[in-house]
Amino acid sequence: MNKEYLIYKLADKVKFTSRIDSALFQRYGVKRGLRNEDGSGVLVGLTNIGNVVGYERQKDGSLKPIDGRLYYRGYELKDLTKPILEEGRRFGYEEAAYLLLSGELPDREELESFSELLNSRMALDHRSLVHIIDLEGSNIMNILSRCVLEMYTFDQNPDDGSRDNQMRQAVDLIAKFPTIIAYAYNCYRHSMQGKGLHIRHPKEGLSLAENFLYLLRGDYTEMEARMLDLLMITQAEHGGGNNSTFTVRVTSSTQTDIYSSIAAGIGSLKGRLHGGANMMVADMFCHLRNAIQNWEDEAEIDQYLMRMLRKEAYDRSGLIYGLGHAVYTLSDPRAATLKRMAGELAAEKGYERQFEFLKRIEERGLQCIAKVHPSNRPICANLDFYSGFIYEMIGIPRELYTPIFAMSRIVGWCAHRLEELNFDDRRIIRPAYINVAKVRDYKEIDKR
Repeated sequence: MNKEYLIYKLADKVKFTSRIDSALFQRYGVKRGLRNEDGSGVLVGLTNIGNVVGYERQKDGSLKPIDGRLYYRGYELKDLTKPILEEGRRFGYEEAAYLLLSGELPDREELESFSELLNSRMALDHRSLVHIIDLEGSNIMNILSRCVLEMYTFDQNPDDGSRDNQMRQAVDLIAKFPTIIAYAYNCYRHSMQGKGLHIRHPKEGLSLAENFLYLLRGDYTEMEARMLDLLMITQAEHGGGNNSTFTVRVTSSTQTDIYSSIAAGIGSLKGRLHGGANMMVADMFCHLRNAIQNWEDEAEIDQYLMRMLRKEAYDRSGLIYGLGHAVYTLSDPRAATLKRMAGELAAEKGYERQFEFLKRIEERGLQCIAKVHPSNRPICANLDFYSGFIYEMIGIPRELYTPIFAMSRIVGWCAHRLEELNFDDRRIIRPAYINVAKVRDYKEIDKR
């Protein structure tokens, strides 16, 4: 039998043998996607780290939509970002990272020392640097994953599960992610686009956000660095139930090494339904800017968005990317922060018209979705709706949208791993599946 034909034959069989009737999930009481019938998540664990609040459960069991709130170690996100927004020249990702790792806000001396610690560990081992230069491919997330796994081989105590060693490894990963991502993109530009290759050494005294922009292209404005810093804060943590963090916790529960666990989280975040969604929003917005002639004509906007929802336009998915969230209902606090940031940056960069158009897409999109998919549960713009636009104004290439998400979320992943390993009664996370296949009698090969 032709080998290529066999591949197609196997794939054709999978089309039928891997199909599960959706009705069976309800019959057996299985929570598909670990979601309850009302859309809330199935409780699978406890955490002290992040809390995502999008509704209130009433006495009768129903869910009351509320404005979204996000907490880092009990502190609300808007309170953490408020002084950063007001003080202007201050950077805050390092403060958020210290809080998420330790559980407490740092004082000035602790913050200064922690920032210096991260800065001192940004540089890569020369073997890692040579390996990044040798890697080829256009997907920075895959390169990031391979580099993280390679760090295991350079670690003198990669499997030491003590708290001190786990924290050392976590700090190394947080510090090195910006460097790996910036170097990987510059090598990609060189090999795939024929551009010059620039490998810069991290500078002392710069924040992670500043150093990332410096490593990436050398120059940046204070506003660009401040916006990236705020964006990193909003993406640093989102509770234990988001897919990539849960992946890190599941793998950590096996007591595998931190590099294997974080690489698994990277693979999860890469997915188009998770961290990859920001690129889909950016692509959609670019398409809408060309497809809609009059950006101020709500009737024209509504007409095109309705065509999208009816799967007649754009990618025919029936979706308006960036609108709707699994937990948030009336509002996503991260989107609210990014929307304010986007307005400030648009004014500086001369993107006011595009910003007003994006806000109009948000408003009209929510109205159109309510008409096509009427529901008692309101929806809102999520984090991804404005993040891609901010990246565009900062001048971040699209290939880096999701890697920067990973660069921000690495601290949340590490915090959750440390918590998973710190339980007094450690247990491997092992949910159950119900097998619905029929029992069959074995046939000898000549009788098949």
